[in-house]
Amino acid sequence: MRKISNILKKRSKYLAPSFSLSYDEPLFIERGEGQYLFDHEGNKYLDAINNISHVGHCHPKVVEAAYQQSKLLNTNTRYLHESILDYASNLIDKLPEKLTTCFFTNSGSESNDLALRIARLYNNSKESIVMSGAYHGHTNSLIDISPYKFFGSGGGGKKDFVHVVPMPDEFAGEHLDAESNFGDYYITVLKNKIDKIKKDGKKLAFFMIEPIMGCGGQVIIPSDFMKEAFVLVKEAGGLFIVDEVQIGFGRIGTHFWGFEMSSVQPDIVTLGKSIGNGHPLSAVITTKHIAETFNNGMEYFNSFGGNPVSCKIGQSVLDIIKEEGLQNNAQESGKYLLNGLNLLQQKNSLIGDVRGRGLFIGVEIIKNNNKLSPDAIVTDKIVNALRQKRVLISSDGPNHNVLKIKPPMVFNIQDADYLLESLEAVLKKIMR
Repeated sequence: MRKISNILKKRSKYLAPSFSLSYDEPLFIERGEGQYLFDHEGNKYLDAINNISHVGHCHPKVVEAAYQQSKLLNTNTRYLHESILDYASNLIDKLPEKLTTCFFTNSGSESNDLALRIARLYNNSKESIVMSGAYHGHTNSLIDISPYKFFGSGGGGKKDFVHVVPMPDEFAGEHLDAESNFGDYYITVLKNKIDKIKKDGKKLAFFMIEPIMGCGGQVIIPSDFMKEAFVLVKEAGGLFIVDEVQIGFGRIGTHFWGFEMSSVQPDIVTLGKSIGNGHPLSAVITTKHIAETFNNGMEYFNSFGGNPVSCKIGQSVLDIIKEEGLQNNAQESGKYLLNGLNLLQQKNSLIGDVRGRGLFIGVEIIKNNNKLSPDAIVTDKIVNALRQKRVLISSDGPNHNVLKIKPPMVFNIQDADYLLESLEAVLKKIMR
């Protein structure tokens, strides 16, 4: 405990107070391997939350790729090197045919910020449509389009050029009248927002959406909504931007990208988090035509984006996903875990909803079997109790009552069993 106490004192002394810590009893983690983390005393924890270490903590092939390239060359995109071209080509092969042009950056926030710049320049407009509960990054421009932040604690409220449409949440959304068409309501709201922009003599720049909401609470956007939204946005001349930062690279199991669930073909796709397995790497991928409009005389240069080391690491992640069958593992292990969580829901009135795809899962915690009464306090108790059982998850959602489960892709059936057993024990104790 003394070692942790000293670390906390140093942290308080040297780091900004806005940095948060997970859990009531913070963890001092010294190393990671696969889907496990190890603390300073050697205790092993099941990491069921770190979707950044996509192919597993400290994967030997990722480490080797970084080492081999680091000892050879690391420079910027003003020099010719093949690794960026090889990686860009292989990444583009995973995307729809029209998406042929890459920009490499260093974080999901940076990618989304660049996507905004591109879309705003393309349409000479700032008018933006986003989903309620959305979070797209930490820069000023992204906080401006992230209701999760600007409506939250410390937020500055909505800007006039930002238009928010409600999340089509089938569990606890705005429109749950059984006599009405669920999907039509949300599409009508979107259509009205677009019409209002036109009526005001302005043009829609873009609509940005996550196929499965991350900080919004793991809400799966219905396929019909995605398809109809795409048509409306394109008819208005806006760009359809899909944020795959949280769920890309096979995490949902059935598909490599979330937007493939609805068969839409975005104008811009943004990537981050898992792309580099913890290394600072991200990307914006768009059409040649859209990329050419961004080439307006102002040079785009990124000191670190697309450097040889990052590209070799990114390529190693793509290779590992394929070689180790991790997309299929996400589907099989995720399906098994979802089934187990659904069985737990049947036995426990605290669980209002279980949802997700592959290894991107949300469990909504409620009061007294009332889905309109989210229980953030109990959610926090569950997260901390699981930490004591050495299972690491977190919570999120607009009401902070959704358990987030998004482990490294090497998470297996045995891990799922341990998580389920631990969660069941925690729920039983809380219900006493």
